[in-house]
Amino acid sequence: MALEVWTSVLSLTGVALGGGLTALSQRATQRSAERSEERRRRAATEEARRAEQLQAIKDFIACAQEAERAAYSRPDPWGGDDDGWSGPAAATMTALWVAERHLVLLCDPNLHAPVHAYGRALNQAVWREIGDIEVNEHLEEHKAAFMTAARASLSSP
Repeated sequence: MALEVWTSVLSLTGVALGGGLTALSQRATQRSAERSEERRRRAATEEARRAEQLQAIKDFIACAQEAERAAYSRPDPWGGDDDGWSGPAAATMTALWVAERHLVLLCDPNLHAPVHAYGRALNQAVWREIGDIEVNEHLEEHKAAFMTAARASLSSP
């Protein structure tokens, strides 16, 4: 009889130990799956954020190109706006400033100063606050600094 009790106790201990190990194994598997899901979610969020930042940079570049076009097409004599240049130019600059604010909201802080400086340089070129300097000469340094900062912003993790 003692042997039967001992065998039963040993058997129950084996069942309890096996059940406990199974529960620990399932919990470890569940934790691993949760961590994997969290990493996947984080990667998807980072990818979406990067896509949003890239789009904001593209939008700013498109607006900057429009502003450059406005600066080059500005009528030489300042006076009457016979060809309706100033209205579209003002709308172009408004779009540029909105695009600049999107970059400030969405992108790396290291991009803020170069994008603002480039926008300011474009504004000066459009409204001819650059004296006798050629438009491209006035913009080149600011454009290059912006593009370098934008590349760095997109390549940083």
